[in-house]
Amino acid sequence: MPDTTHHASPAPQSPYLPREGSPYHVSDVMSHTVIAVGRDALFKELVELIDTWKVSSLPVLEGEGRVIGVVSEADLLPKEEFRDADPSRYDVVRRLSDMAKAGAVTAGELMSTPAVTVHADATLAVAARIMARRRVKHLPVVDGSGLLQGMVSRSDLLKVFLRPDEAIAAEIRHGVLSSLPPQTRVDVRVREGVVTLCGTLRDTALVPVLARASRAVEGVVDVRLDLNQPVSEP
Repeated sequence: MPDTTHHASPAPQSPYLPREGSPYHVSDVMSHTVIAVGRDALFKELVELIDTWKVSSLPVLEGEGRVIGVVSEADLLPKEEFRDADPSRYDVVRRLSDMAKAGAVTAGELMSTPAVTVHADATLAVAARIMARRRVKHLPVVDGSGLLQGMVSRSDLLKVFLRPDEAIAAEIRHGVLSSLPPQTRVDVRVREGVVTLCGTLRDTALVPVLARASRAVEGVVDVRLDLNQPVSEP
């Protein structure tokens, strides 16, 4: 397998998908073209790829494209950090790990393994929780066999907030408000992703339910309630 693999799939998705129906999945926002490397890729090649392609991490592949690790900028920095450092100033566990990477020259020696990955059918919320808990900025997207399918980043997860206000309002009307009792007069306004539910609602027990269901719609920034006023006629 060559040291550098350009894993190409269909063209990248548009910045947002103006469709109805939540939740969105990783496959809706991930990048389908990924710059990846083999375990024998050399240190300088890794730095060049990161600089050329403006990425912060590179999946490491083996065989037919199975992800075995990830090399990030953080994995490369110890070589510079320990250039003139006094090892005695660092705690033992961190010193052993980072000093080993400071002397590494190949992706196989540098990579963090096992790789933290996500499946394409995972929801964006699941991907966000993995990134937060594992403190990573990118996740390789893999299939059931661990083969690379794409890459998802923090910025990719934020794409849902580019959904048009009209699309968000339509989804709330059709997916949330349509289930209310027939005599209920509640409508929705959306401005810059902020949802305002307005109208009259006799059953106050439904208020937190409506707010929670509206907040679950992808692209919603905040939910505000104005349910003590009649809905204004168009």
